[in-house]
Amino acid sequence: MLQVARLAPKMLGDSTELVRQFFVAQQNPDGGFRDRAGRSDLYYTVFGLEGLVALQMPLPGERLMKYLQPFGTGANLDFVHGCCLARCRAAVAGGGGTGSSVPAEWAEEVLKRLENFRSRDGGYNIRAEAPHGTAYGNFMALAAYQDLGTIPPEPERILESLGELVTPDGVWGNERGLKSGATNATAGAVILLRQLQFPIPPETGDWLLARHHEQGGFLATPSAPLPDLLSTATALHALAAMERDISGIRESCLDFIDTLWTNEGGFHGHWGDDFLDCEYTYYALLALGHLSL
Repeated sequence: MLQVARLAPKMLGDSTELVRQFFVAQQNPDGGFRDRAGRSDLYYTVFGLEGLVALQMPLPGERLMKYLQPFGTGANLDFVHGCCLARCRAAVAGGGGTGSSVPAEWAEEVLKRLENFRSRDGGYNIRAEAPHGTAYGNFMALAAYQDLGTIPPEPERILESLGELVTPDGVWGNERGLKSGATNATAGAVILLRQLQFPIPPETGDWLLARHHEQGGFLATPSAPLPDLLSTATALHALAAMERDISGIRESCLDFIDTLWTNEGGFHGHWGDDFLDCEYTYYALLALGHLSL
């Protein structure tokens, strides 16, 4: 994702500096990056770091480590924030890269804790001891392992769990038993299948392209009323992974993203969103990177 997000300045042009300033301003004095209430949060810190890296900004490593160190190995963190801790530490250790020189004992302990969230079907869930994995849990777990330079044990069981999330329309929902697929769950499944070197059904690309909104952007579900930036970025990322042609929707997607831009340097998540944060601004960079190709 980061490699593509680095291409965003091609589309941002002179506005790149405003986006840089936005990311810098999102870091709190304690070293963490702000959530939507202004508090430092590991989840938003991931997007703050990746935004800085994508825009070729130096990471304030010393400040970040002061924020990260009190979390230790994540003993008191939930699944999502544990994964985010792994991503942050790997980014700081590698100066913006992942899979880098995080202490081996620290990484082993973090990943051991993440295994508490392995579901009985072999996937991962944000809830401990859940019977079934979710698309989001599987995606986050694989990313955390890769950030720390390895892969989950028995990765084939993740694929088995993912197979149980296929919806009647032939794509993926986040949980079992859903009647129709979701853009973000399907995009996550595509990336999982690609990372684990498993074939991706070609009709998946057709389904994702059908989620394109006539005014640009992508819908989160077939019944969603409006497009959003997260779905747009993840759909474009998955379509690129499948080498699908997006030239016919490129201009409308650029127009959609432009409607979410503000001269404060950040991007709103959708037309009804009044907030600006690191997460959606990073997804704008990812989307713009794909649209620059």
